[in-house]
Amino acid sequence: MASINISIKQDAYEFLKKFKTEDKSFSDIILSFRKENNDVMRFFGALKNSDWDNKEEKMKEFRKSFNSRIK
Repeated sequence: MASINISIKQDAYEFLKKFKTEDKSFSDIILSFRKENNDVMRFFGALKNSDWDNKEEKMKEFRKSFNSRIK
């Protein structure tokens, strides 16, 4: 397989470097993200057990508290 040189920001390099091991190249790391993030279906049902009424009430309280502080 052919190699291509690319430029990335230092932050991106440091991020990728955290996942780098002796047996994995930077290409392996990048491709692993593609494989992990390619399937949107893995999120289906993730929030099905959430108490949305409770979350909505907490958001109303938060907004009320926030609005009272900025007036």
